[in-house]
Amino acid sequence: MAELKDRLRADLTTAIKARDSLRASTLRMVLSAVTNAEVAGKEARELSNDEVLTVLTSEAKKRREAAEAFDTGNRPELAQKERDEAVILADYLPEPLSADEVKAIVTAAVESTGAAADGMKAMGKVMGVVQPQVKGRADGGVVAAEVRRQLGA
Repeated sequence: MAELKDRLRADLTTAIKARDSLRASTLRMVLSAVTNAEVAGKEARELSNDEVLTVLTSEAKKRREAAEAFDTGNRPELAQKERDEAVILADYLPEPLSADEVKAIVTAAVESTGAAADGMKAMGKVMGVVQPQVKGRADGGVVAAEVRRQLGA
């Protein structure tokens, strides 16, 4: 069983006992998303730590996007709730990469693949090298934009 999933369950129990309703509801939502991912497809299976991390990353991104949408819709109280949930989820995610760190990883990947000469045709090759290094630590759109910039698009 995934250690991260065990940690989420233990923290849920602690939050329920402490009557921390926001943390408890957020952790329930994440565990529900993990369970849905486990039963998706033809056969139920146990998710690995990396797969649980992918679910957590996805849920955190949903919270950021929902907060922006609520701000746009002039619903500050709902936007704040989404941000509070995102802070709770951030406790379980690895430390995010800075823009400089993303830039350095992409630069190293471009050099190692020799993709600079191929231009945009090599974007998939570079992304294939970069993604495992930044998984869960940087937004895919930011990484793709940096790859495009370095490949000269």
